[in-house]
Amino acid sequence: MPIILIIEDDRAILEMLSVSLQSKQYETFEANTGHLALKLLEECVPDLILLDWMLPDIEGIKLIKKIRKMADFQYLPIMMLTAKSSEEDKVKGLDMGADDYMTKPVLLKELDARIRSLLRRAQGLTINDQLLIGDIALNPTQHTLTISGNIISIGSTEFKLLHFLMKNKNQIFSRTQLLDQIWGQFVAIDERTVDVHILRLRKTLKPHQADVYIQTVRNMGYRLNTDITQ
Repeated sequence: MPIILIIEDDRAILEMLSVSLQSKQYETFEANTGHLALKLLEECVPDLILLDWMLPDIEGIKLIKKIRKMADFQYLPIMMLTAKSSEEDKVKGLDMGADDYMTKPVLLKELDARIRSLLRRAQGLTINDQLLIGDIALNPTQHTLTISGNIISIGSTEFKLLHFLMKNKNQIFSRTQLLDQIWGQFVAIDERTVDVHILRLRKTLKPHQADVYIQTVRNMGYRLNTDITQ
C-alpha cells in the first residue's frame, strides 16, 4: 500500500485529502507544519508527498529544498498543492524540485490520476543501474552525476532531463514530449521552459566538454546524440 505524506495547514483540506486517498487504498500521514513534516520524515519513508506552498512556519518551496537534502528523499515524488496559479509560480515550484503542481481547489479525480502518474514515473527513476555514456555516469538511486570521475553539481530538473535523455539516447523528443515526461502531462507551462533547462544542462556539462552530447534537431526538438567525436 503506497504511503502519502500530506503537508497542509488547512484542517478541512487536510481531512478531505486524507479521506479521499484512504478510499483509494493509500496510507496517509498528516502534518500541518513544515517542522512536523520533517520530524515525520525521520520516522517514515513515504512514496509521495502532497505539499502546500503557504505553510505557517516554512514556505513550501523552501521545505522542498530541505527535503531534497535528506539522503532518502532526493528523488521522492513531491506534488505542490497551492492557490498560486500563475505560470511564473508553477515554473518556480517545479524548478525548486517539485515534480508536479496542482492549483486549488483540487479536483479529486484529477489528483488521483496525477498521483498514479507520479508513482509510475518514480518507479522508472529509481532503477539502481548506473547509466554510462562516454565519460558521463549518472546514478538515479544516489542522485549523482559524475564526469571523468568528478562529482558534478546539477539541479533537480536538469538531472531528470539528463536521466530521461540518457535512457532514450539518440531518440528525438519534441518540447511537448519533454514537458510531459519531465514536468508531467497535467502541468500547463510554456514550451520555452524546456529551452531554459536545456541551456542550464549544457552549461553544467560544458566545463567538462560533455555538452556536445545534447543536440538540437532543427524544427523537431532535442536528443542526446552518442554518435559524436569528442
